[in-house]
Amino acid sequence: MNDKARFNYEDFKKEATEGLKSGKSLSGKEGVLAPLLKDFLEGALDGEMDSFLSEKALTNRRNGKGKKTVKTDYGSVEIDTPRDRNSEFEPELIPKRQTVLGEAFENRILSLYAKGSSYLQIQEHLLDLYGMDVSTGKLSAITDKIIPQIKKWQSQRLDVFYPMVWMDAIHFKVRENNQVVSKAVYVVIGLDSAGKKQLLGMYISESEGARFWLNVLTDIQSRGVSDILICCIDNLKGFTEAIETIFPKADVQICVIHQIRNSKRYLSYKDHSSFNHDLKCIYKAANLTEAEQALDIFEEKWKKKYPLAVKSWRHNWHHLTRFFDYSASIRKIMYTTNIIEGFNKQLRRVTKTKGAFTNEMALMKLLYLVQEDITKKWIGSQNNWRLIKQELIIKFEDRFIDKE
Repeated sequence: MNDKARFNYEDFKKEATEGLKSGKSLSGKEGVLAPLLKDFLEGALDGEMDSFLSEKALTNRRNGKGKKTVKTDYGSVEIDTPRDRNSEFEPELIPKRQTVLGEAFENRILSLYAKGSSYLQIQEHLLDLYGMDVSTGKLSAITDKIIPQIKKWQSQRLDVFYPMVWMDAIHFKVRENNQVVSKAVYVVIGLDSAGKKQLLGMYISESEGARFWLNVLTDIQSRGVSDILICCIDNLKGFTEAIETIFPKADVQICVIHQIRNSKRYLSYKDHSSFNHDLKCIYKAANLTEAEQALDIFEEKWKKKYPLAVKSWRHNWHHLTRFFDYSASIRKIMYTTNIIEGFNKQLRRVTKTKGAFTNEMALMKLLYLVQEDITKKWIGSQNNWRLIKQELIIKFEDRFIDKE
């Protein structure tokens, strides 16, 4: 790194002290901090440029300096910014078109945190790239600034109506009372009347259970949701009853894939292939009548060897087969919770190296930042949405509330 990028605290203290003794103010254009901050920022940018060009030594090089006025907590500072011949250099400390230092610096820290970097990794990054030694306390204080945003997001009003909603939980390790415990994060994703996905909420609880799902559904209702046409869930005991308590008109579909996974818990490995084939005849049937016939065959074949697996399919049959009331376009997105599992997989990709979180808020801060990156890409409508919408309007008539 360019030596100028290394910020020397002792020199800073000496110059600042001498300046203050001579009557200069601390901040402002002529304040004692202005030239020191100018030196630091220019050195840090030069360091970034050196690092950038080290990877492009044969194709790019420096091309003079530009000027930029940056607003800081200590006043405006005019700095010389390095340029490269190919105009490819994108500084991180003060991005192009960014004129507020504090905002850019904090956003950089939040961006690193959202990618799963620990405070130690962020410290090393800032020290290596900018020569800045930022304490974990300062980093924690910066990430804590998003807590009001989280609380606002958690209480924001939702649409009155959602054609489809998926609900599932994902589990994380959190430190609590000097021990590591598992926490369930309840995730709710809705498809609005324009066919676009929305993350309706994430809720943390001790473990996954129907009673807490009832609290989640009550919160969803209190934030404005009055009707849901279709709910897609796992087969947690009591879950369907919880939904029917808050949204009694909702058509509840238990995820077939979850049901299959649960059935496999009872199987001998040598029976997997044959068992799977028989199950596929059920959920890949053309219609409900064909599915019921396949279930009878399945039961006759396996009830003696795996009575609990067969009993579970019989017990959940009504909610496992709701998708047969719809066309192929709706069945495809209805009979599993793949949409929400895909979202959870993206959360896990960032959090998998974190180990145990220090507390629930530390977990929620990271999940909130990660979901921002994920959901900002949710800009298009569901495939075949116009056909799906038309079918839902015909089937549910006045219950479909169109916001387009």
